[in-house]
Amino acid sequence: MSVRYAVRWTDTAEADLEAIIGFIAEESLDTARHILERLRKKAINLKNIPERGRLVPEFKAHGIVIYRELILTPWRSIYRITGKTVYVLAVLDSRRNLEDILLDRFVD
Repeated sequence: MSVRYAVRWTDTAEADLEAIIGFIAEESLDTARHILERLRKKAINLKNIPERGRLVPEFKAHGIVIYRELILTPWRSIYRITGKTVYVLAVLDSRRNLEDILLDRFVD
């Protein structure tokens, strides 16, 4: 029997998702619902094989190998596995520079 992991969304990831879906919903509520469903489904599937996401390249280049990501173009769902829990940490637009996003979030 395979081990299942719990998948938890952080407040930050939930806020990211809300902003993305809110923006899309301004143009099309149906598209927003579809994207939300796809992003949530992709994350919930981590409960079976959390290592399936790739290491975040920008972090890996600096020797940081604890963060992984799933891609649903153009979004990146960044997560970390801790024990038997997968924490979805952020949902970001892949067209933006990750360093810029982190600076915006942590330096004010």
